[in-house]
Amino acid sequence: MCFLAMLKKLLGESAFKLAGWNYHIEPNVLEKKQVIVGFEHTSMRDAVLSLALFQIMDMKIHLLIKKELFKGPMKPLLKRLGGIAVDRNANQDIVSVMVQHFQENDQFNLVIAPEATRAKTGETRRPIRTGFWHIAKAAGVPIVLLYANSSTKQGGILGKIYPTEINHDLALLKKLYKDKVDLDIVIPDVKN
Repeated sequence: MCFLAMLKKLLGESAFKLAGWNYHIEPNVLEKKQVIVGFEHTSMRDAVLSLALFQIMDMKIHLLIKKELFKGPMKPLLKRLGGIAVDRNANQDIVSVMVQHFQENDQFNLVIAPEATRAKTGETRRPIRTGFWHIAKAAGVPIVLLYANSSTKQGGILGKIYPTEINHDLALLKKLYKDKVDLDIVIPDVKN
C-alpha cells in the first residue's frame, strides 16, 4: 500500500474514532463498477462519515451535485471529490448520462443518497426517489448498500443487490435495511 493510501486510510479511521462511530466493511461486496446508496441520511455527519469510509477503502467515488455549486473556488474542489454537475432545471436524461459514464470507465463508483431519506424527526417521509435503481439497471451494475445508524453509531457496507424488477428490489432493500437502521423506507408505487 502506498503512503498516500495509508494516510487516507488513517484519516478515515480517525474520523470514525473522533465521532465515536464504528464501521463494518464487506470488501468482497465491491466490484469495479457500482451504484452506492446509503440510508439513513439525516445530516451532513452521515456524508462526512461516508467520505471517511471511502478513504479507508481507498475508493474513488463520483457524486451527483447541482451545477450551481460548480462556481469559483468550489469548482476544482468538487471535481476533485468526484462531483458531476447536474442541471436540475434542464430536460436532462440523468440515467443515460450516468450509463455513458459507466461505459466509458473501467472503474466507476456512483454514490447517491436517495431523496426523501433526509426527513427530520416527526416529518412524514415521502417515497424514496428511484433514480439510483434506474441508473444501476440501465448500466447493468449492482447497487451496494451503505448504512449509518446514528442511535448505535454503527455504519458500513450492508451488502448489494443486482437490479431485476423495481418493486421486488425496493421491497428487498427495505427488508435488508430493517435491522440496521431505524428508518421506515417508504416505497413508491412504480412500474419498470
